[in-house]
Amino acid sequence: MAHASVASLMRTVESLLKSNSPMQSLTCDHGEEFSALHEKISSLEVTVKNFEKNSVSGEMKDLEVEVKEVANIVEQTIQLSVTEVVLANDENRREKAQERLSDSLKQIAEDIDCIGKESTNIVSKESTVQEFPRSSRNILNVENSMIGRDDQRERLLNDMTIDFSGEPKVIPIVGMGGIGKTTLVKEVYNNKSVLHRFDVHAWATVSQQHNRKEILPGLLRSTIKVDETIETRGEAELADMLQKSLKRKRYLIVLDDIWSCEVWDGVRRCFPTEDNAGSRILLTTRNDEVACYAGVENLSLRMSFMDQDESWSLFKSAAFSSEALPYEFETVGKKIADECHGLPLTIIVVSGLLKSKRAIEDWESVAKHVISHK
Repeated sequence: MAHASVASLMRTVESLLKSNSPMQSLTCDHGEEFSALHEKISSLEVTVKNFEKNSVSGEMKDLEVEVKEVANIVEQTIQLSVTEVVLANDENRREKAQERLSDSLKQIAEDIDCIGKESTNIVSKESTVQEFPRSSRNILNVENSMIGRDDQRERLLNDMTIDFSGEPKVIPIVGMGGIGKTTLVKEVYNNKSVLHRFDVHAWATVSQQHNRKEILPGLLRSTIKVDETIETRGEAELADMLQKSLKRKRYLIVLDDIWSCEVWDGVRRCFPTEDNAGSRILLTTRNDEVACYAGVENLSLRMSFMDQDESWSLFKSAAFSSEALPYEFETVGKKIADECHGLPLTIIVVSGLLKSKRAIEDWESVAKHVISHK
């Protein structure tokens, strides 16, 4: 799961750096910082791969957990910082938000450097794991809550743990970007009842410009111990290795963000179907055609928009946690939550931005801004 978190972080940064990104004007102002951060995350990906291809000691396992936590927090921090700049409604606030974004990017780079140094120490057995700086975690303390998704979570957990005979079952989770597909799958993937049920667990994040030769090594590192020569092997050999590593095992495979039927066809034959009863393949996709093509209709799970009550529950939880909510904030907050149009990611980002603001004028300013951009 550390690799999945780093891959998700990489996609967030790459989306900001794209020339056609709606945030292009913003990233131009911080181009060097984002590019440097991109390089550091690339190095972090190599570090995570080293975790996966080496036997995992206690120290290494602790570090993997730390990498996963930091990567998730870093991604949320970037999203919140960028949103704060975009929502700033006057030049003075925008300048201050830009400064905070620069500070956040510098601190994030330092935290990633720290992870790299600690991983080197562990691999070389020169030191044990030390606690990483909590600075980027202090910037943001918003969980990717599954509030309002209880029914879908329970449905997926049931589909994962009920006894099925015959060949492995494919369960597509379909919905638009930001609807909460990956968050739901992560929560179920890490559920104790699910972890104990399967012999093998593997996760691959699939980009829009997919490359099967990049997907297969990542899956293999989760199933068997491999060395650096894996990068030089051909696709056919990698596919054969993966199939053999899963033979006669109950496996759980996650393919996150599949864009086309061709991508599914490129990897599905790697997953054995004989003597693998009870195995599951979860795939997330934005494409209905992929969901229908890859899965069984009655197992497909559609992620719908949150309704008003669900949106408000998630917004309130992220913005106020367990604090009592003043009436005037509830009135304005509900207006803002409604303008997030039922998208959990948008709700989390905007409510996280308002978490540190306790002046009603700030909330009214944000409400006015988002409503004017309808």
